[in-house]
Amino acid sequence: MRYSRFGKSGYNVSSLGFGAMNLPSVPLEQAREALNYALDHGINYIDTAAAYRNSEEIIGECISHRRGEYFLATKTGARDYETAKAEIERSLVRMKTDHVDLLQIHYVNYVSEFKKAMDVEGAYKAALEAQREGKVRFIGISGHRPDLLTKWIAKGQFDQILFHLNLAQPFALDELIPKATEMDLMKVAMKPLSGGFIQPVDRAIRYPYSQDVHVTISGMVSVKEVQENLAAQEQEVGTEERQELEQLAIELGQHDCRRCNYCSCPLEIAIPDVMISSRFRDKFGLLPKGEGFFERQKDRIVGCADHDPCKEKPLCEEKCPYHLPMQSVIQKAASFY
Repeated sequence: MRYSRFGKSGYNVSSLGFGAMNLPSVPLEQAREALNYALDHGINYIDTAAAYRNSEEIIGECISHRRGEYFLATKTGARDYETAKAEIERSLVRMKTDHVDLLQIHYVNYVSEFKKAMDVEGAYKAALEAQREGKVRFIGISGHRPDLLTKWIAKGQFDQILFHLNLAQPFALDELIPKATEMDLMKVAMKPLSGGFIQPVDRAIRYPYSQDVHVTISGMVSVKEVQENLAAQEQEVGTEERQELEQLAIELGQHDCRRCNYCSCPLEIAIPDVMISSRFRDKFGLLPKGEGFFERQKDRIVGCADHDPCKEKPLCEEKCPYHLPMQSVIQKAASFY
């Protein structure tokens, strides 16, 4: 396991972090085994959020007795002071701890949301208050718009940044990561498998591992998955492999979707998942989770071409800040059926 100084925190953090979002989907004893195995084998960064069903309770039940062994990060999705304050207090109770190492303002993708969270009566006020009271050590922000995140962290109000970084979404490399490095922020990459789509897993994990980030969070739910992720980081990435991975990311990232979710489909097609998987599906195929997604979305994707309100001007494309050709990608995906 590789360890590095975690930005302003000074903490010696593991390069692989345990993403606990999916733990509520497995039996408690399986979650307990996975979490404790991870700690036993050097992972010392645990990531969760108030919104991840009962993920925080699982952490509290399974590893609170080992609290001194890991850096604990959670998130509040609230934008106002009162709701955020209540969420922070609830998170502490759920995880059976008197403090979290990192509290992130969660999933901020719109300028209006950022302004509300940072308002005098916004969520940021609750985070600062909790920090003064010793309930929160550091404050961060997460989101899916690397261009906006770059501007927001430049204001100097955050200690950490959480962003997408995988073979199909390399966009944080352009401005966000360099800015975070300049400011000595804690840099945490998420979604190395793009939510369970990208394979092969070892190559997917090694891509963010090869970049200028402190921690890559991988969502794991079993000892087997922890072992698989650990194995992918056993060897450092050499110059030749790094160049190969970066070239592959350029190719697979040509869809240009940031998963900001500005688009909304009247047929409820999960457009970002289709967009992001559009390139690597042809090249590598999908993991079982990705195959299951396309099976569940079949009727909606096939119905795209016949949806009258979108025939002249697709509603989704009007909302996209990057002006992407989403309709054509969706209709191409229909050919897989």
